[in-house]
Amino acid sequence: LIFNPEVKKKFEIRSKIIKEIRDFLEKEGFLEVETPILQSIYGGAKAKPFKTHLNALDIDLYLRISLELYLKRLMIGGFEKVFEIGKCFRNEGLDRFHNPDFTMLEFYWAYADYKELMKFTERLFENLLKKLFGKTETNYEGKKINFKSPFARMEFNQLLRKQTKINLPEINLQALKNKQKS
Repeated sequence: LIFNPEVKKKFEIRSKIIKEIRDFLEKEGFLEVETPILQSIYGGAKAKPFKTHLNALDIDLYLRISLELYLKRLMIGGFEKVFEIGKCFRNEGLDRFHNPDFTMLEFYWAYADYKELMKFTERLFENLLKKLFGKTETNYEGKKINFKSPFARMEFNQLLRKQTKINLPEINLQALKNKQKS
């Protein structure tokens, strides 16, 4: 870190991002919780887990692949707004976008519909960018990205048609497989 100020700056920005997300969620009435990292069953995402063994009980356990399952249990238990920022582990590929262990944010808000959650997520990102950079736009890999709400919205079928020329309601499974091969 002494020799590479860019790496040091990334650590500082990451720390500030996590702090600002936590502060925002707490101001919005969310309760931060910690859920087990070692789990007897894995789930919440389609991924391969890391397996370990707990000698004291002579049982196999898994490092969590997602924060989802225990957070949903808390929702069922009566918590209306919960979140966790925690480590997850996936025993899969490794590249510049995938790491076997990573930090994940997951939040749940009872009784909020997807439209409310989209607006909330927009406010979260807009607030985060303002706190980090004093403005709602940033550059990423040479592209300017503006996080000013409202974000662009598009229905899934419309986006699929735009990107792939596939009209999902009109296509059958075999035609979709043929399109995938081409």
